[in-house]
Amino acid sequence: MAPIRIAMLSGPRNISTTMMRSFENRDDCVVADEPFYACYLKASGANHPLREETLAAQSSDWKTVAAQLNAREGAAYSFEKHISFHFAFAPDFDWLQGARIFHLIRDPRAMVASYKNKLDNVTPIIDSYRIQRRLYEQKPAPVIDAADVLRAPAATLRALCTALGMPFSEKMLSWPAGPRDSDGAWAPHWYDAVNASTGFKPYKAHELRLSRDLEDIARACKSDYDFFHSRTLVI
Repeated sequence: MAPIRIAMLSGPRNISTTMMRSFENRDDCVVADEPFYACYLKASGANHPLREETLAAQSSDWKTVAAQLNAREGAAYSFEKHISFHFAFAPDFDWLQGARIFHLIRDPRAMVASYKNKLDNVTPIIDSYRIQRRLYEQKPAPVIDAADVLRAPAATLRALCTALGMPFSEKMLSWPAGPRDSDGAWAPHWYDAVNASTGFKPYKAHELRLSRDLEDIARACKSDYDFFHSRTLVI
């Protein structure tokens, strides 16, 4: 029997890889790390870190990747980590058919500040929120906020698993440090913090000072973030 697909839609710099670690540490779950990243890089021409390595490691054909996701084996569940702006050039969203979707959100100001530390162009965060909202309005799905996950990991993940129709596992709360074979080719640039982690870090509020341009980008995301935040799971 094919695994039940769990598709997480998230913007960048949003504990998305930490969530992937959490699901991968279950006994009954395999993971797919940003399977459409090469498709996005080819379609957009974006010059991201480790671009050539990513294009060499993944198919850049949308239909091929979708077929691969539907053909996975070896576990009861297959967790898919998707960065939402990767679908800015997708021909359709048929690849989501049959998957149980949930949305991971984060305060846009925090996302902008974190993304800027790794990449100069942070405007794709706007696309991520717009794409997620468009998908939600077509098909409502559970929503969790990264801040809630960090404040109360067990309670938030229990609520998420219930909403997704799957059992919660205590193994989702901690994992061994280090990289994984399932990590994407881009991991050396992005995954230093998560590779050092063994669980969810306690939530800390930070006073952020952003440039005017970055504030403008965060402000452009605010209405979509507020839309999602008002729909987060009750813990």
